[in-house]
Amino acid sequence: MTDSAVVVIDMINTYDHADAELLLPSAHQALPGIERLLKRARMREVPVIYVNDNFGLWRSHHGEILDMALASPHAALVAPIRPDEDSLFVVKARHSIFYETPLAYLLAELGVGRLLLCGQVTEQCVLYSALDAHIRHLRVTVVRDAVAHIHEDLAEAALRLMQTNMAADVASAGDVTF
Repeated sequence: MTDSAVVVIDMINTYDHADAELLLPSAHQALPGIERLLKRARMREVPVIYVNDNFGLWRSHHGEILDMALASPHAALVAPIRPDEDSLFVVKARHSIFYETPLAYLLAELGVGRLLLCGQVTEQCVLYSALDAHIRHLRVTVVRDAVAHIHEDLAEAALRLMQTNMAADVASAGDVTF
């Protein structure tokens, strides 16, 4: 049994936002790493938790969010990593996966002490989520080839900051241990 969980941040997405054109190339590059990480986690029965923006639609539930993303022009970024029947789903309103969500409670119920973060955006939601995990005394691994960025220089700085100031491990999807 593992005390780890994979957290997929904001990948169920329509890419209908201001920075989408800057984000899309990196999201395409991160997709194979996310697929590899999810496959390995699911084979080992490691919990997979999708934490996703609700796009300001407070009536939204995960099925509606997924349907919107799969109907978008960028469905090819969503379909290969869509939640399966065992995946858990938490809707968030702001950058951190913890801010005003039940995630901390869910992790405690599952006995999770280590988060493997993947998704987008490295220099925003991933960074803020790693900090919030760190202050909750959770161990963090950021999967370098499974995170997407808007600004490459800021993403590299964010990864270094998470490693240096938050004791986060930074590893590739193939090197992650559960």
